[in-house]
Amino acid sequence: MFEKRHVLGLFAVFSLGLLAIPAPGFAHCDTLDGPVVMAAKQALEKGDVTPVLKWVKKEQEGEMREAFQKTMAVRTKGPEVKELADMYFFETLVRIHRASEGAPYTGLTKGPAEPIIAAVDKALEKGSVDHVVKHVTTEVAKGIRERFSKTAELRKHSEDSVSAGREYVEAYVELTHYVERLFNDAVGHSGAHGKPDEAGHRH
Repeated sequence: MFEKRHVLGLFAVFSLGLLAIPAPGFAHCDTLDGPVVMAAKQALEKGDVTPVLKWVKKEQEGEMREAFQKTMAVRTKGPEVKELADMYFFETLVRIHRASEGAPYTGLTKGPAEPIIAAVDKALEKGSVDHVVKHVTTEVAKGIRERFSKTAELRKHSEDSVSAGREYVEAYVELTHYVERLFNDAVGHSGAHGKPDEAGHRH
């Protein structure tokens, strides 16, 4: 049986190693206030792993159950061990969840979710998505219009010189790629949670 200092050391090395890498802002499930970690906290409070199992694939369930058992076995050995054990469990769950999406795990963050993601969560609580749809479509329309306007203006002078032509092409590529990404997202061809779309651009 490990002594307390050995348990602390084990979890400290694991936790610091994973927290040392900053996580990208788009990874909502990587936040300590996000739904994945909230499910982990609920599971630990109840002493029941069930709340977290929906966040992992069936083939990953065994690994998650093992991590839960290890955490529950040591988190009663004092507040310091409990804190590190819980963090180990959070990180393990998020890492496995990210792997199920084909996305890398780069650590947990303490900041709030991005406003649009928070809006989605709030919409789900209220049962109405109208505000989210309006906000997203407004921003999408703005992004397309701005890029289109710039590209259309540069097109007028694209034959004046090679440099002008290159400037136009650069704007054109940005516009078409932007629209293509949006369209692929809309029809379900995009990657999951930060995983790049595997379909290459033709431009």
